[in-house]
Amino acid sequence: MTGYGSASRQVSLGAGVVADLQVECRTVNSRFLDLGFRLPDECRGAEPALREMVSQSLARGKVEFRAAWRVNSGAADATRTNPHAFGAINRDRLDALNTLQEKAQEAFPKAQELSISEVLRWPGVISEPRAEEDSWIASTIEAGRAAMVSLIERRHAEGSSLVEVLTSITSKMCEILKVIEPKVPEYVAQYQAKLTERLAEVLAAQERRAMGGAELMERIRQEVVLYAVRIDVAEEFARLKTHLQAVDAALAGKGPVGKRLDFLMQELNREANTLSSKSVSTECTQAALELKLLIEQMREQVQNLE
Repeated sequence: MTGYGSASRQVSLGAGVVADLQVECRTVNSRFLDLGFRLPDECRGAEPALREMVSQSLARGKVEFRAAWRVNSGAADATRTNPHAFGAINRDRLDALNTLQEKAQEAFPKAQELSISEVLRWPGVISEPRAEEDSWIASTIEAGRAAMVSLIERRHAEGSSLVEVLTSITSKMCEILKVIEPKVPEYVAQYQAKLTERLAEVLAAQERRAMGGAELMERIRQEVVLYAVRIDVAEEFARLKTHLQAVDAALAGKGPVGKRLDFLMQELNREANTLSSKSVSTECTQAALELKLLIEQMREQVQNLE
């Protein structure tokens, strides 16, 4: 099932500077549970806890966690009031770098001077306070848990909508069975009459001399009865209705039902195929095809359910 959730937390970087941490969690449809993480280095330590949290909450779906952080806009004020805040220039390190550059140019007169961007990227020139690793991990886990709660709420809402769709499909299938099942004996009887007439014509021409009329009709009757047994679809109708009841029961229950519904879709499709292969009328064949179409629609939706 698809879903999305996000949450943010603040992490103190020290020296009055605060980082805004944003954690996003999203899921898309998948038959199995597939986890992915895109976390900055500061948050990597939270991955095992997030992985365990997802495994306990979800059974299927492709789940991805993303995290990013940036310095809070209030850092500018902290920089003006505190020379050691984020973004402040370390004068001692800058002077040391300048002295180092002068010595290098004495040895290499043709060497170019460092650009402003190169100076600012030099380690230690810009003061960058960092929070402790435990703070990053705790904040990431807390934000991840809140994002998961939001995601699960949205998945529940989507699941409720899907249940309504699937229930409407099972109702259509039950209506088809209700209409076609009482007509099957009539179809079989009509087919038996046609088959008896054809067999009588063929066998009469080939065995009239060797077989009496009564014996010939008995032979025809036996063949027709055996064929009627092979094309009997009473069991298929009974199993179709049983499987549909199982689908409705699963949808009305609680807990994960995706894999169970996957299995029921296979069984429904098997019975619909058998019904189609045993069909003795155009109407029965059309009903079997409609059932297979509805089963396929259900199968596509079931892939979205946990």
